[in-house]
Amino acid sequence: MNDQIYAFAVIGICAVVTIMIRALPFLVFGSKKLPDTVDYLGKVLPGAIMIVLVVYCLRGISLTSAPYGAPELISVFLCAILQLILKNSIPSIAVSTAVYMMLIRTVF
Repeated sequence: MNDQIYAFAVIGICAVVTIMIRALPFLVFGSKKLPDTVDYLGKVLPGAIMIVLVVYCLRGISLTSAPYGAPELISVFLCAILQLILKNSIPSIAVSTAVYMMLIRTVF
């Protein structure tokens, strides 16, 4: 099979599967009230996933050698403060990522 055709087929299949996965909850639940378990998971999982992602991102910090995780910790605290002030995750993540990149490229 031609490489281009194969690539387009893979992208097409991924697109169809993604659309089906996104539409599945609406097809299953429709306009009915969500079950209590699904409603509860919808409230607690975003925070839990964010905690797991923060731990995953900070797993490689070395506290025994310079810079002792300073750029990462500064960026995490900046993100938390911005989130508390702005209550919007997009600018919080964007600004803290930009500060982290600036810190590792210029300061540390």
